[in-house]
Amino acid sequence: MILGLALALALAEPATAPASSAEPVAQLSLAEAGKAIAAGRLDQAKAMLSSAVAAGVKGEPVDRLLADLALARGENEQALGLYKALLAAHPDEALLLERGGIAALRLGRNGEATALLDRATRAPGAGWRSWNARGVAADRQGRWDEADAAYARAGQIDPARAEVPNNMGWSLMLRGRWAEAAAQFEKAAAINPKLPRLANNLELARAAMAADLPQRMDGESDGAFAARLNDAGVVAAAAGQPKRAEAAFAQAIELKSRWYDRAAENLAALGDRK
Repeated sequence: MILGLALALALAEPATAPASSAEPVAQLSLAEAGKAIAAGRLDQAKAMLSSAVAAGVKGEPVDRLLADLALARGENEQALGLYKALLAAHPDEALLLERGGIAALRLGRNGEATALLDRATRAPGAGWRSWNARGVAADRQGRWDEADAAYARAGQIDPARAEVPNNMGWSLMLRGRWAEAAAQFEKAAAINPKLPRLANNLELARAAMAADLPQRMDGESDGAFAARLNDAGVVAAAAGQPKRAEAAFAQAIELKSRWYDRAAENLAALGDRK
């Protein structure tokens, strides 16, 4: 795509003039591109960035917006590379560390994400997103105490963000603590009932409670717990309890253990019966 190529070339070229020397129209386009990214108007932001680049704006201001645009578009590999390049010049900037950590987390690079987010949360004024993402990174590694502490800190910083109790609820679901998870999802719903996937999460937690699914035992591995959930789903399906089976298989899948494929097949087969 011509626009994408132009932006990539602009990023690769050395800055020949500071942003302050660019034409006022180009400066305005750059500023408006940042607002468009924040508002989710990504195509518009891309067009504005193209205009700014064409007018001669180069260097770090453009690089930052390119990174933010890539992150917003889900182009996480590109975003992570751009943030890491910016961090070479600003190694302690909390926002760059946070966004780089989120990109790494989306790519499944949990160790790299944890390292970046640890640096972000140590920075003065670390925001709720840094701590929330740090909680997700801890969940991915089964470090429940770290997850609890991170989500608690995120909630203290901004109690009005539904994402935090939603993620805390999912963390509790992974531990088989269905009632506590449902309570967190209900808390999130009271803040923002339109949060994506929240309604499904709450329904799943309630289904798990009603179905009396197995709870995770102390020290139980992901594989062992997923195996018991999968077995519970098989028994429920055979007994004509599709809701209970669906809840069990869905939970086994989320653990992403060696039982993933088997649980996924069972869940698909259950869907074929409906």
